[in-house]
Amino acid sequence: MPQQPVSQQPTSQQPVNLEDVGMSRALRKVVVFSSGGPFLEGYVLGIIGVALVHMGPDLGINEHWSGLLGAAALVGVFVGAIAGGWVTDLIGRRKMFVIDLILIGVLSLLCMVVSTPGQLFVLRLAIGVVIGADYPIATSMIAEFTPRKYRAMAMGAIAAVWYLGANVAYVVGYLFDNVTRGWTWMLGSSVIPCVIILIGRWSVPESPRWLYSKGRTEEAAEVVRGLYGQDVELGLQPEPTRTKFSKVFSRPYLWRVLFVGVIWLCQAIPMFAMYTYGPQISNAFGLGEGRNALLGEMVVGTFFLIGTIPAMFLAESLGRRRLVIGSFAVMTVALAVLGVVPQPTTIVILVCFVLYALFSGGPGNLQWLYPNELFPTDIRGSAMGVAMAVSRIGTVVSIYILPGFIARQGMGATMIAGAIISAVGFVVSLVWAPETRGHDLSETSAPQFKGR
Repeated sequence: MPQQPVSQQPTSQQPVNLEDVGMSRALRKVVVFSSGGPFLEGYVLGIIGVALVHMGPDLGINEHWSGLLGAAALVGVFVGAIAGGWVTDLIGRRKMFVIDLILIGVLSLLCMVVSTPGQLFVLRLAIGVVIGADYPIATSMIAEFTPRKYRAMAMGAIAAVWYLGANVAYVVGYLFDNVTRGWTWMLGSSVIPCVIILIGRWSVPESPRWLYSKGRTEEAAEVVRGLYGQDVELGLQPEPTRTKFSKVFSRPYLWRVLFVGVIWLCQAIPMFAMYTYGPQISNAFGLGEGRNALLGEMVVGTFFLIGTIPAMFLAESLGRRRLVIGSFAVMTVALAVLGVVPQPTTIVILVCFVLYALFSGGPGNLQWLYPNELFPTDIRGSAMGVAMAVSRIGTVVSIYILPGFIARQGMGATMIAGAIISAVGFVVSLVWAPETRGHDLSETSAPQFKGR
């Protein structure tokens, strides 16, 4: 069926397809402030790793509570991603786009007045739910506004700001390291980025693709004219589509969800472990304690951030498939070396951590890009939420058991376990990874798309 222009008004020029427009100031604003959710997750997961080192004496935290508090936000993300994805497909992207930031800010302030580990667990769980809900909202907004030429870079920006958020958390932790009850200020500090992101998001309009998919063509046309000053084709079928959550689990979308969830899981487990328990891992490897360990984590975190930058360009020049396969291969080798080399030197440890961090940018970027390219508008948010939830199941379990595993098995066995997980990501990518480079969303989200 031929594509229909969004606008019903006559034009003197042939409408331009949304996939072929340029990157305007308005679109950059959408990308920047939509990325706020991933920034906040990186921040709140990074800051708890620093705060856990200091809150023990005040709250009486043992190994059990350390695991629970480290995993609390991730459990919340699991719940929030599924619910938020479905809601954003049902009622639209923008409403929750604003509400969730207000909730994160309020919950962060409440973390400053807790007096028991149980209270903090409940609040961290709630923060995770809200952050999880933001993921499918924000990534759907970026995918649906951004033309194909810039989509890999825009989604790469999401991965980059996650690491930026985690690094900023370590900076804040470093500043409050010697402050009495500094952990309360660390946890409450999340309210500052919430306010900044909320101000930026306030004027972002609803996704025209979502409006058009619901039959609200005049509203979609108004948004498009406001952004581009002209009529733009969205590449959608003219019939409105009804959101059905069950469609995510139908063929071929179920297999796509499983693929994205598995590669996300295999990249996220070792990476989350490094961020949540980074100071403890640094101590175990003899890289320093206290503030010195935090500085080491900032260095490694900076390489995670740097690794997302070449991946943005390689996703277009090299292609999605080859990028994810090659990245997992190098990540596996880096962790395996740390596991099998007895008493590795500081240089070996740093080189392996840096290599893992740099090449983590490939799957780190693609775990955001793939789910938004492989699913249609009516279930894009739902599919993104389910894929994230699949990844978080294993991540939650691993984060909870990690402190005890390190204590009983040692750091070498922990690194070997991480290498095995990365190897699974390599095999799954080799068998399943599609190539979506150069296609528009209407092609890659079609049921018949194979990508080979």
